[in-house]
Amino acid sequence: MAALLTEIVLTFMFLWIILGATDARAPQGFAPIAIGLGLTLIHLIGIPVTNLSVNPARGTGPALYVGGWALAQLWLFWVAPLIGAILAGIAYPAVTAVPKTETPAGAEIGYSSGADQKTTASV
Repeated sequence: MAALLTEIVLTFMFLWIILGATDARAPQGFAPIAIGLGLTLIHLIGIPVTNLSVNPARGTGPALYVGGWALAQLWLFWVAPLIGAILAGIAYPAVTAVPKTETPAGAEIGYSSGADQKTTASV
């Protein structure tokens, strides 16, 4: 149970970092640094606990090679990252959403540049 929870939480945090670093409001050009350092930290925390995968393909290759007990534990390295990713995909927009601002009084009577209005020639 601890391995499942660890994989879910660390995958959640990794996806949160990715979503935050690639958000339109984030500074441009820093996403690779944030994602790389985040992945390093997540691996430093998770490898001693579960030989962390965070990526189902990374867990599948060695499990197929080793066989036996590794294949029996493979479900964990598929289910946990999927759950963590789904939770991050739901939580990130809910927590970081930009609140809609109210329209100031009188703003609904806007002025047009005239480009979108039809003009008629008077005869």
